[in-house]
Amino acid sequence: MSRKEQSRRSEGASTARPAGRIDSWLRNHRDAFHTGLDPLLNTPFSALMTIAVIGIALALPAGLFTILTTLQPLGSNLEGAAQISIFLKHDLQHADSRSLIDQLEQNSDIASVETISRDSALQEFRNLSGFEQAIDALPENPLPAVVVVLPAAHLNDPLMIDQLVNSFRSEPEAELVQLDMAWVQRLHSLMALGQRAVTIIAALLTLAVLLVIGNTIRLDVQNRREESEIIKLIGGTDAFIRRPFLYGGLWYGLCGGFAAVLLVGIALWLLEGPATRLIGLYHSTLAPPQLDLTTTGALLGAGALLGLFGSQIAVGRHLRAIEPR
Repeated sequence: MSRKEQSRRSEGASTARPAGRIDSWLRNHRDAFHTGLDPLLNTPFSALMTIAVIGIALALPAGLFTILTTLQPLGSNLEGAAQISIFLKHDLQHADSRSLIDQLEQNSDIASVETISRDSALQEFRNLSGFEQAIDALPENPLPAVVVVLPAAHLNDPLMIDQLVNSFRSEPEAELVQLDMAWVQRLHSLMALGQRAVTIIAALLTLAVLLVIGNTIRLDVQNRREESEIIKLIGGTDAFIRRPFLYGGLWYGLCGGFAAVLLVGIALWLLEGPATRLIGLYHSTLAPPQLDLTTTGALLGAGALLGLFGSQIAVGRHLRAIEPR
């Protein structure tokens, strides 16, 4: 055999060995992928119970987060609807009041300005109070003119609105400036409380998912203890033994994520009618909470990652306990 032929054969063998290793690696992963599905198929009732628990644990924070995110712009619109009443001085000249109104209308932090004259305020008070005769007996109109200011939508923070109120109080034409900040602060506190609660619930339920998947995989490891010991006796590595269990956790997580998608979709469908009526009461154009592709992908991805992580923890902890004696 010539040197050229020997060289070609050696080159072919060297290229065949890596290709063979890749094929073997892919085949092992394919077999482990199907083997990881066996516990779900062999014990369907137990697997469905586990998947249901995972789905509920993932669906609860996802649904709350979707509703909170959808209604948050509605809260911003309500904040922008906070009216500021500027009571003008009683002896203020018409030119001075007109100058103040023009100044307010040019302010970019103000969405609209409405003026209530002294006569209009007295007429409204007469109609609402029921003391027409007493009001007619007054020598003069005691009510001042009022300028009602609606802050711009970008002023969505109580501190920003408070700064705007303080700027109005420094105007020489203003006698009194009133704004009920309590409900705005309560709204912000409720939104912050809701976000914090969803975060805490998500963290606790994530831990619950890890425990459920870890315990399920641990039981599977114990059921296949003898098989794993035999594999170790013939030279099988820990990675080879671990691989089917990791894919098993992946299957549990993916199925749990799919169950969470179904649960969130059904819950939002049931809430669509009441949410639409609530949004309509505030004359908003917001759409009711819906399950979008981002949330769907996040649920499936979170389920898969939690499945892998939970099975990794369970197998890593119990793999040393199946060492052959």
